[in-house]
Amino acid sequence: MLFAMIRKGGPGWDPVRPLREQEKWDEHARFMDELAEEGFVVLAGPLGDGYLGHGDSEHRVLLIFEADSEATVTGRLDADPWTRMGVLETVSVERWTVLLGDLTGR
Repeated sequence: MLFAMIRKGGPGWDPVRPLREQEKWDEHARFMDELAEEGFVVLAGPLGDGYLGHGDSEHRVLLIFEADSEATVTGRLDADPWTRMGVLETVSVERWTVLLGDLTGR
């Protein structure tokens, strides 16, 4: 099953710093890379331009997971350093049914 998650900058997000300059960026990136390598994260990336550190734009990100349940998705993200630090917080997690296009061969 596929799940779509939207996360946004939490209390630990510094709105004037770009994405890659946030505290513990390397640890967060390594964690997410590992999830992608194992196929758990299918797609992920920022929405809009809030990741650029403009200060007036909210940082939001869309993530697509392949998992057996919503609980698995949220449970795995609990180990993300940015979750523990409040840099990112989850707005929503929903099962996603693809009606058009194909994610096979990724």
